[in-house]
Amino acid sequence: MLADRGTVRKETILPGAFDFTLKDPDREVNLLVGHSFDRPLASKRSNTMEFNDTEDFLEFIATIPEGAERATHVTDALAMVGAGLIKGVSPGFRVPPKDVVPDAERLVPEPGNPGVMIRELSALLLYELSLVTRPAYEASEAELRAVGCANICTKPQRIILP
Repeated sequence: MLADRGTVRKETILPGAFDFTLKDPDREVNLLVGHSFDRPLASKRSNTMEFNDTEDFLEFIATIPEGAERATHVTDALAMVGAGLIKGVSPGFRVPPKDVVPDAERLVPEPGNPGVMIRELSALLLYELSLVTRPAYEASEAELRAVGCANICTKPQRIILP
């Protein structure tokens, strides 16, 4: 939900909205901590991120590159996700210009509630996903599935830090 000068709006990202970015092998998407490009965790072009764009959500799996766990921001991020303190994901994207993609976004009234507008986003330029404590989209989730350290496989809920 978004509030704009007394008008309540909701936002919906439609299935396939990220196709332009995800299907282009040269387009980069970074996984960051808190929208900070100086705290990277993984990236599309380094082949450390996999994407599954479904009808209901965009799923991604990030693999922390070997050696990156020595960076304090990586260790901190893994610890915070593992502890449940960082629980969400916030996407960084832009709507393409109207002269390039005319219907990339549109406002439509909410069915049965004409005072509420829904911003429908059908084409977006995704450039980053960030692990955050308060995500823009409350339904987003971040979870730590496994952490390994020096050939030790751990259970998904356990973290071993170097």
